Amino acid sequence: MEKCHFLIVTFPAQGHINPTLQFSKSLAKSGVKVTFSTSLSAVQRMEKTECSLPENLTIVPFSDGYDGGWATVDDFSEYYSSIVFIGSQSLEKIIREQESEGHPITHAVYSTMMSWVGELIRSLSIPSTLLWIQPAALFDIYYHYFHGYDKIIAESDETDSVVELPGLPLLNSRDLPSFVLKSSPGIYNFALSALKWHFEILDKDEDRRPTVLVNSFDALEPGPLHAIEKIRFVPVGPLLPSAYLDRRDPLDASFGGDLLQSRSDYGEWLNSKEAESVVYVAFGSYSDIPLKQLEEVAEGLLKSKRPFLWVMRKSPKGETLVEKLSCRKELEKEGVIVEWCSQVEVLSHTSVGCFVSHCGWNSIMESLVCGVPVVGVPQWADQATNAKLIEDVWMTGIRALPSAKDGIVEAQEIRKCLDVVLSGEKMKVNAKKWRDLAVEAAKVGGSSHLNLMGFVKELRDAYTSTCVNNSLLLT
Repeated sequence: MEKCHFLIVTFPAQGHINPTLQFSKSLAKSGVKVTFSTSLSAVQRMEKTECSLPENLTIVPFSDGYDGGWATVDDFSEYYSSIVFIGSQSLEKIIREQESEGHPITHAVYSTMMSWVGELIRSLSIPSTLLWIQPAALFDIYYHYFHGYDKIIAESDETDSVVELPGLPLLNSRDLPSFVLKSSPGIYNFALSALKWHFEILDKDEDRRPTVLVNSFDALEPGPLHAIEKIRFVPVGPLLPSAYLDRRDPLDASFGGDLLQSRSDYGEWLNSKEAESVVYVAFGSYSDIPLKQLEEVAEGLLKSKRPFLWVMRKSPKGETLVEKLSCRKELEKEGVIVEWCSQVEVLSHTSVGCFVSHCGWNSIMESLVCGVPVVGVPQWADQATNAKLIEDVWMTGIRALPSAKDGIVEAQEIRKCLDVVLSGEKMKVNAKKWRDLAVEAAKVGGSSHLNLMGFVKELRDAYTSTCVNNSLLLT
């Protein structure tokens, strides 16, 4: 009998590829056949990454209509229309080819923003599950937004009112994902439409309680994970390489899907620094940080007089931003600036004591796993909500306050936040507490490990039952 064959599909951006590919590796290690798929341009860049994947995990790209890459796309709604239309055709072809080769897809898993995959898979009568790669709290906010709370949430930035949602802390506009606010730029309307599509697909399962896999763990979000009766959350996080988490597989030291090539010569510099003395600065793989904000961060770092490692990649248009900074020479004397690095490797280094972050969910999860407190400088999307959680719920960081004048976090604020994080003990203690709980969840017999094994067993049993029933019909 052919064993279960999972198709895992994700959006072709670094923040989506990392957790989804790690989930695929974990699935494959459980013994099932796994096909991982993202865009052709992303896969071509991933192939440069040195990483050993499980034998039963295969990477098969689909076309999104931008096979040369989409980094310079100006109109994301146009790109999203392309990935929906061209991607659906390409992915259906892959599914049919797998079936003709004797390896039919028995279950599909699609990640956040890939709602069109859920629609396609449903049309092909293949069971599927959403993998939510952000916190359960954010899912809850979007769920309530699309189920009657839209006006209350959207208008909170105009009325400065507090939003109260089941299972969540009190939220105001600065704590909410930018996509749901009236002030959100129109160019991101496609994102809200894609998110709405997710919930429309889930709402179609009226005869059962749909399962949503989530990159979180039981101890981290006990309220949000149980706040929506109609959704069955299955937390399977943290979705990080084993070498930095439960250490079951020391060879699993990379996600395996880097779209940018990392420098490796910063290791000796980190080794030369005292324990918990280095400030690590990174604003993600996509966030387009204004030059003025970078200048203020740079000045704040210099004023703090602490060693730092700063990841400053090129802008989405290919500009080398470090060359535009007025204090570049002073920065290069005090710290190290790289275009890209292995973030989880850096955060796990004993010399790193603070993480200045945009608060993307992968970055927050990595900071928790590595026990490093955070200075949050959120920009858009889910980042403000994540910053709220680290400051007020998990108490592993502090959110830098932007200027009321232009929304820029000024140098003095950066310096003050660094002093608070690096000089105090409370956040360090809390960070290490969450590190231990994350490891506990991921290890064999831990809550997330058991959740994943239970999920696989359910689908194996369902597939076996279907095969038996089909055999009986043929006799």
